[in-house]
Amino acid sequence: MMSASCATPTTPNEEMNGAGNLMDFLDEPFPDVGTYEDFHTIDWLREKSRDTDRHRKITSKSKESMWELIKSLLDAWSGWVVMLLIGLLSGTLAGVIDLAVDWMTDLKEGVCLSAFWYSHEQCCWTSNETTFDDRDKCPQWQTWAELMTGHAEGGGAYVLNYFLYVLWALLFSFLAVSLVRVFAPYACGSGIPEVSTILSGFIIRGYLGKWTLLIKTVTLVLAVSSGLSLGKEGPLVHVACCCGNLFCSLFSKYSKNEGKRREVLSAAAAAGVSVAFGAPIGGVLFSLEEVSYYFPLKTLWRSFFAALVAAFTLRAINPFGNSRLVLFYVEYHTPWYMAELVPFILLGVFGGLWGTLFIRANIAWCRRRKTTQLGKYPVLEVIAVTAITAVLAFPNPYTRRSTSELISELFNDCGALESSQLCDYVNNPNMSRPVDDIPDRPAGPGVYNALWQLALALVFKIVITIFTFGMKIPSGLFIPSMMAYHHHDWIIFKNWCRPGADCVTPGLYAMVGAAACLGGVTRMTVSLVVIMFELTGGLEYIVPLMAAAVTSKWVADAFGKEGIYESHIQLNGYPYLDVRDEFTHRTLATDVMRPRRNDPPLAVLTQDSTTVEDAEALIKDTDYSGFPVVVSRESERLIGFVQRRDLTLAIKTARQKQDGVVSSSMVYFTEDAQQLPASDPQPLKLRRILNLSPFTVTDHTPMETVVDIFRKLGLRQCLVTRSGRLLGIITKKDVLRHMAQMMNQDPESIMFN
Repeated sequence: MMSASCATPTTPNEEMNGAGNLMDFLDEPFPDVGTYEDFHTIDWLREKSRDTDRHRKITSKSKESMWELIKSLLDAWSGWVVMLLIGLLSGTLAGVIDLAVDWMTDLKEGVCLSAFWYSHEQCCWTSNETTFDDRDKCPQWQTWAELMTGHAEGGGAYVLNYFLYVLWALLFSFLAVSLVRVFAPYACGSGIPEVSTILSGFIIRGYLGKWTLLIKTVTLVLAVSSGLSLGKEGPLVHVACCCGNLFCSLFSKYSKNEGKRREVLSAAAAAGVSVAFGAPIGGVLFSLEEVSYYFPLKTLWRSFFAALVAAFTLRAINPFGNSRLVLFYVEYHTPWYMAELVPFILLGVFGGLWGTLFIRANIAWCRRRKTTQLGKYPVLEVIAVTAITAVLAFPNPYTRRSTSELISELFNDCGALESSQLCDYVNNPNMSRPVDDIPDRPAGPGVYNALWQLALALVFKIVITIFTFGMKIPSGLFIPSMMAYHHHDWIIFKNWCRPGADCVTPGLYAMVGAAACLGGVTRMTVSLVVIMFELTGGLEYIVPLMAAAVTSKWVADAFGKEGIYESHIQLNGYPYLDVRDEFTHRTLATDVMRPRRNDPPLAVLTQDSTTVEDAEALIKDTDYSGFPVVVSRESERLIGFVQRRDLTLAIKTARQKQDGVVSSSMVYFTEDAQQLPASDPQPLKLRRILNLSPFTVTDHTPMETVVDIFRKLGLRQCLVTRSGRLLGIITKKDVLRHMAQMMNQDPESIMFN
């Protein structure tokens, strides 16, 4: 399509020099215009504007014909279709992961003879020879020692089972780290810090790709099954976001607009938490509170729908066989008493202190990994940590089993069907009242034995999790942090009862301690309480959970504002502006903008005196993400801003497709080109790639305001002017460096554009 000027009559002179029919290059769209390079920040304002233009175009066309009306309706419903697909795939993958983890975890101890793909529990479900007292034993399930030697008991059998347990753990972790290293390096870690950074507008190509989705799903099963102190909950958020990115590519509405894509990814994160905890509402709140940067009301509804579909899908698969969405679903019926708020608040204090300790120790270890030779041997590190974990975990029944199973046992209330050592209380048969109404039953030897084992498990888990989180395998932190303080609940409060009333519910203290500890590590509040409430189904325990979560956050914030995910974002140098950070320093835009004193002048383009060669030299000699366009170098009067990628693609495509464009051709960013001699080469008009309304501030704008503008509008750069004259530029990276400098941190730790 030619520009409007082509329709007007031209003079012979104009026909000779080409000025009269000068084509605006972007009137003919070319591939990749408006896209972004890897490790760059998107322009939220431009993406919003482009989506508004697209929507306006579709709405106006829908009145022309029935077909256009149908297309507009399909476009409107495409968002709900994407949410449905995300929910279905996320729920299916979560169910498959749960089933596979269950089977492979049990594979370390033995095998089912009737069907080798059955876990221990599934194997004994079908057995007619299982007794109530030995419900976890059946002839169809045999330990490796029993299968190989025919002896289930004795020193030799124990040593053989021990050896094979460690061997299976090493095999699983080796496969996990090898697959990540060779096929998808982005599949390691929990993924939540990176997902938060991507949702803030940063581009990390491949992080949510198909290979990452496949490898993360497979290696997550292997990593959790190896027995390492990690959970699958955080990585499930990454997996769900990969599903969201996959389905975005099917609809141009999302694939061609990075801002719209991030709305889908926010909803996908909600679906991930929904299937991780069986908490759809908690998932939506987690996405809103913890990972999302831009969360309009429309995204709230769609997140809710995606989380709902994901939960339904997981419920249909029923991976745990208990008709629940999680293995450790519990339901308490015992009321709590006002006096118990004191120990609940104390648990919050302990959780906050533990969170602070864990974050500092883990970040110190991860920094050592990044800056020393240790980081060059990720496979060796994983193997070493797995070997230590397996060797120390096997002798203790509370560390040998999976963390989800352990949490299930700790959360559960003691009832008639419980066979746990923790429920080994002495019953007096002469008492006439029912067992559940006995005020105080003395603890049996099983309880004391379990307490020692749990105390050892606590110390072991605290130490080993510090070294496990951050290794080059998929590793979540939710479940290990929930583990950490269960045992303190038992040690401190096991004999605390009100005279003449029911004893306190130890499982409730385990649950509150879990919330406090997880809150101290992640600094979540509202979403954490809702997740725990959905896990237990106990509305009356909202107050204890809130008291513990708030206290935990207050205590942890006293030692540092960042949670574990924000700390890892800082450690990796991602350009993330946290909306919760306060900027209270009295600096001005002129103190932060570039160029500084003694710096070379600002790299700019002029509106009508730049050649193609000049523009190409500027692109080659600099690595800036864009260039201001001014009237002339003398006046420095600002006209607009052009993105580096758009300029590069425009010149490259023009050389290939537009006749007469050479290095000496003039580049115009104006509506009308000036008359040129007939001997001059064909000029190039690039008005369409010019942003005529770049965001500007004056040099005396307080940096507090500038930081707020960057956060709320998601800017990638802001131009500094005085009376319309360009003085400098402030990029997101400049803002982050300045904030780091103000907090006495290394400003060079912000390593991406």
